Amino acid sequence: MDLQLKRQRAIVTAGAAGIGRAIVDAMLDAGMTVATCDIDENALATLPDTVLRKRVDVSDERALTAFTDWAIAELGGLDCLVNNAGIAGPTARIEDIETTDWRKTLDIVLTSQFLTVSRSVAALRESVNPSITNMSSIAGRVGFALRTPYAAAKWGVIGLTKSLAIELGESGIRVNAILPGLVAGDRQRRVLEAKAQQRGQSFAEVEAEAFRYTSIKEYVPSEAIAAQILYLASPLGRFVSGQAISVCGDTRMLA
Repeated sequence: MDLQLKRQRAIVTAGAAGIGRAIVDAMLDAGMTVATCDIDENALATLPDTVLRKRVDVSDERALTAFTDWAIAELGGLDCLVNNAGIAGPTARIEDIETTDWRKTLDIVLTSQFLTVSRSVAALRESVNPSITNMSSIAGRVGFALRTPYAAAKWGVIGLTKSLAIELGESGIRVNAILPGLVAGDRQRRVLEAKAQQRGQSFAEVEAEAFRYTSIKEYVPSEAIAAQILYLASPLGRFVSGQAISVCGDTRMLA
């Protein structure tokens, strides 16, 4: 299927590894021009030469807004913004979570999305196919014990998304959120390892419990998430807006 994305211009935050890298690769395959940022300079170096890139800590407001302005200028405009940056945050009971860890999680997961959107709206209004996709999580729908900063931020992403869809709809800008479940890769493994350590259980026990509440008992490949994002960015997704779309294998609970 031709998604009609050739020569479309995109910004993807945290696009050098994991889900972000899958998104960037899929966009390149579709003929898009991509700018990305990431905190991992070594991972950035592995991107194809055609990708515009900068090392950015998205919790640094000045650095993130400067990157967004630079990317739009280098791309010559903007058609698609994908807010992918995030961190797992602490795994601990609420009384043991440090305020600094709480704030850092919200800054990276939620505030970074506010910053990139606010700097991108003017350019998106000039596009004939403007879209924003914000990365939330199934934790933003069902909650997540011992991961309250992460879950709270991801719930916030959905509120941001739905509010922006209403606000920006009159400009033809569609805004959606993606809610991944248990995603294949090192990051998910580290999350489960941290929970196993917190609970005094084995990794296998925690993993089995996680899949107990999922209909499709497999890790979600990053490529499946990228494919959903490309559809939303394409003209075929023109009338999809304000949605929180789960790509989670029907996860009903995060244990």
